[in-house]
Amino acid sequence: MIRNSSWVGLAAAVLALWLTGCASSRIDWASRAGHYSYDQAILELGPADKSAKLMDGSVVAEWLTHRGYTSYYTPFATSYSPWFYGPSYGPSFLGTSPNYYLRLTFGPDGLLRASKSFFK
Repeated sequence: MIRNSSWVGLAAAVLALWLTGCASSRIDWASRAGHYSYDQAILELGPADKSAKLMDGSVVAEWLTHRGYTSYYTPFATSYSPWFYGPSYGPSFLGTSPNYYLRLTFGPDGLLRASKSFFK
């Protein structure tokens, strides 16, 4: 038989794990400037979706961090019109979200110089 104190302990442990997971999802890229390398970025984020090497040896790389979505919703109304037998449909709604990207710029020495998050 499980006692109430066991349930409280289990609930506290689950809550602690959940809060820890939510708090650790943001990266402060500005604090990594000057000592974070392109190789470390590839190990952490995977291969870049786009990258370009500039004439001075700098590398600009972009990663897709969050894919956008499109949703289409047509509410169903249960009203009936006098000239048409059957259900009527309300207006349709289209919801969209953009894709989110991270652009990291690495100097000729391979270290992080700048970062930018954007969407399009």
